[in-house]
Amino acid sequence: MHLIAWDEVPEEHLAQGIKRRIVTGDKVMLGRLFIPKGARVPAHRHENEQISHVLSGLLRFVVAGETVMVGAGETLHIPANVEHSAEALEDTDDIDAFSPIRTDWLDGSDTYLREEPPED
Repeated sequence: MHLIAWDEVPEEHLAQGIKRRIVTGDKVMLGRLFIPKGARVPAHRHENEQISHVLSGLLRFVVAGETVMVGAGETLHIPANVEHSAEALEDTDDIDAFSPIRTDWLDGSDTYLREEPPED
C-alpha cells in the first residue's frame, strides 16, 4: 500500500487566494487547486496534455478560443501545447493530471497561476 502525500506549493508562486498542492509519481503528476470565486488563471499552455476534473464549483475555461463550462463531477481534456485559461464562477476545487510529469511544478518555476509575473 502506498500513501499519497500532497505537497503544498508556496503561496508566492500563486495568484492571491489560489491554493495548490501536488503529488508526483513515476508517470503521472496530480495538482489539486482551490480557486476562489472570481479568481482567474491567465492564458498559458503546457508541453504535456492536461486532464482537469472539477470536484466542486464551476470553472469557465477558454481553450483555443472556445469557452467551455466545467462543473462539479465533470472532466475536461486539454491537449498538449493548446492555450487555455480559467475563471472560477464559484469557489472551485479541482484536480489536474499530467503525464508525463511536469518538472516545473516541482521547482516552483511555473508562475502562470500568478496574476502578474514575479519581480526579479
